[in-house]
Amino acid sequence: MWGVFTLDPTIHPDIAPLAWLVGRWEGAGVLGYPTIESSRFGQEIVVSHDERPFLRWESSSWLLDEDGEIVRPAATELGFWRAGAGEGEVELLLTHPTGIVEMYYGTQEPGRIELQTDGVLRSPSAKEYTSAQRMYGLVKSNLMWVMDMAAVGEPMTSHVSGELKRVE
Repeated sequence: MWGVFTLDPTIHPDIAPLAWLVGRWEGAGVLGYPTIESSRFGQEIVVSHDERPFLRWESSSWLLDEDGEIVRPAATELGFWRAGAGEGEVELLLTHPTGIVEMYYGTQEPGRIELQTDGVLRSPSAKEYTSAQRMYGLVKSNLMWVMDMAAVGEPMTSHVSGELKRVE
């Protein structure tokens, strides 16, 4: 596992198993849901740390046309990865400008993280959104991820997936 990237000696030991996330990632994916039209998107994720026991997460995405050109901004999320209470447990806290705050809880193993929402808060003006599941994996040095969600009256359904490459 550790041979895929260089472990920064300043990373806090509590989050060392998540060190493979650290860096800047760029790529693309597809999104869809029963209530929206399927489309392609571009994405940039920046994961950083400052020696404390968490990682900072910032994700920005934009919709793409058939030629891969940017149509408009899409989702933005800011948050923090933290070690969970037990061995191999992990937390992800996310906030969105659409009025949604999520707390995910799950498990991690080398190069793989599986999470589900433990709590979702919505502002009065936010769309109805009840729960989600995410999986992140390091596959052939790429960050691959998927998200399923339950929202706007739909049950847990596939929503978005992406593949990103680490960039310097």
